[in-house]
Amino acid sequence: MRRTVVRRTCVSNKKDDINTRTMGRFTVAEFCVGGGGQALGLEAAGFDCVAAVEIDADCCTTLRLNRPQWNVLHEDMRQVEGSRWRDADLFAAGVPCPPFSIAGKQLGTEDERDLFPDAIRIIREMKPKAVMLENVPGFASAKFSEYRDSLRMQLLDMGYESDWRILQASDHGVPQLRPRFILVALPADRMSFFEWPQPLGEQTTVGDTLQDLMAQRGWKGAQNWVKNAQKIAPTIVGGSKKHGGPDLGPTRARKQWRELGVDGLGIANEPPGADFPKEAFPRLTVRMVARIQGFPDFWKFSGRKTAAYRQVGNAFPPPVAASVGLAIANAFDGKYPVRQSRKAIQLRLLEQTVPYC
Repeated sequence: MRRTVVRRTCVSNKKDDINTRTMGRFTVAEFCVGGGGQALGLEAAGFDCVAAVEIDADCCTTLRLNRPQWNVLHEDMRQVEGSRWRDADLFAAGVPCPPFSIAGKQLGTEDERDLFPDAIRIIREMKPKAVMLENVPGFASAKFSEYRDSLRMQLLDMGYESDWRILQASDHGVPQLRPRFILVALPADRMSFFEWPQPLGEQTTVGDTLQDLMAQRGWKGAQNWVKNAQKIAPTIVGGSKKHGGPDLGPTRARKQWRELGVDGLGIANEPPGADFPKEAFPRLTVRMVARIQGFPDFWKFSGRKTAAYRQVGNAFPPPVAASVGLAIANAFDGKYPVRQSRKAIQLRLLEQTVPYC
């Protein structure tokens, strides 16, 4: 008979005014943290961040702005030594995606941005209790099967059994079609308790997610827009510093956004106002895109609009990270998970606000 663990959640009626925060039972050292999506999700799952290593200055400012208690390090993970965090329970990283994405030409090991070898090196030096690696679904393709096998063999040599899945963000409370490759590794005695999070069985739509923001400045077309936008969004594309200004992706993606009533040619500075034509297609703001990525409204992004949008667009959705983090925590505890509702995960994310942020 499998045991289940019931986790109690402290609930507040105020969406962005929740000041309670329970200390995590576990610790995580995270690399390539970006705008903090995975780190925020893991915090909600009970992991305190003892190191957040990130090479981008704007991202580091975002992390410090929202979580001054985190140990944010503006460093290149290729230059750090994992032995600095030997007491950490979890190694987590969202290593750069371009070496394995179609847009990045899928050069794999021939791409200088491939940081999997450095991830393996740091894991070997850290000796954490568990490993969590995230990347684009392209890494699951047959083209990289030998590379995946090599990673898993290196982890096995260090005493970890591993498994990977493609998780769809829309199955975990995020109103977006955003598949991600996730690899989890644990010692054999803990891996036997690990179970991948199951789809929540309920999905939220773009219209419901953005309803209040679209109506915030008195746009008369907001109600009709919400009715039309009762769908899941296409994958949000963050782009890179080589790319121009922020937009919602290539032509195909912009066509999908247009079906939702959204102008995908750029990002707006503010929601549509009372003088915005009722039948026109509004552009999304950075905050709207952040909601579609699963970020709570209290999470602020540093930098100008383009820099802020890239942090949002390249993020790992916090609710998905929270789901995987809870599965890892259950494995640590030797317990099998209960089915999590989307509401429970959202409340757990909201609990992470601290009074001085």
